[in-house]
Amino acid sequence: MTIRRRTALGAALGAAGGIMAAPRIATAQAFPDQPIRMIVPFAAGGPADLIARTVSRAMSEKLGRPIVVEARAGAGGLIGVDVASKSRPDGHTLVMASSGAIVIIPHMRSNMPYDPLRDLTPITQVLAVPQIISVPPSLGVRTLAELVAMAKARPGQLAFGSAGVGSSLHMAGELLKLRAGIDITHIPYGGAAPAVTDLLAGRIQILAADVPALIGQVRAGAVPALAVTAQQRLDILPDVPTAIEAGVPNMVSETWYGIFGPANIPQDRVDILVNAARASLEDAEVRRVLSGQGGRIVGSTPADFTSFIRGTNATWADVVRATGARLE
Repeated sequence: MTIRRRTALGAALGAAGGIMAAPRIATAQAFPDQPIRMIVPFAAGGPADLIARTVSRAMSEKLGRPIVVEARAGAGGLIGVDVASKSRPDGHTLVMASSGAIVIIPHMRSNMPYDPLRDLTPITQVLAVPQIISVPPSLGVRTLAELVAMAKARPGQLAFGSAGVGSSLHMAGELLKLRAGIDITHIPYGGAAPAVTDLLAGRIQILAADVPALIGQVRAGAVPALAVTAQQRLDILPDVPTAIEAGVPNMVSETWYGIFGPANIPQDRVDILVNAARASLEDAEVRRVLSGQGGRIVGSTPADFTSFIRGTNATWADVVRATGARLE
């Protein structure tokens, strides 16, 4: 073969190689190349659904592809998260998971369908919503210190409600028991709404409910807000102390929401999703809607989100262990 022919052949092969390599580069740069599915592991119309739809609209604009929100409710969020964890790891399936299915329920079940620390890719924490600790007016207490004193004087006689075993509201009540050193009885309900109804009727004496579930009743004067379970006071309830300020040490409890995908999504695709998600949380309309949930907008990096998950995972593992709560 002459030098001229070898040169021409090399050029042809190089050109062919360039043609073959181009689709791979284009595919990586074109992600997402189809609609993205955002699973909501709770019923349509709830807080998780509102958060997912709000963030998805803004993310869709950033990514240039539609994001289809799909409700896959059941088992406290486990069903939807499990579907996401077992989906193809190409970045086209995400889930707006909450704290219960990631760091609480896994410590209460021996037959978990997924390992949240192994089978998921954290994208970003979106929102953290604390609880309002409240009592019925008929109980006659106006501060958290008065409630704790009453509970200590009447061990086992006061009942706290929750949205169900393993819910964030359940764990907030259990955390209050541990941090304040009181004996109160858990009454689980099939959601926050019936628990609020029974609080208003005086059938339960304590409820630590996410801000959106109680803020209307507090503003209307139907129930007092004794404290919030956040690190700092809330802008929407500036006169309500934190539980720590009110004398209960380390009493921090939040229902948080974050975006996850299945494990092993290619890093370049993770980066694209993270950038779109975090940028969407800077959108004015998104911030308006999420702020209305009474929470703290986060927008963490995957590394910070992973560190946060590991920390809260250890906290709730200790709480579950101390209370012996089980969910099978």
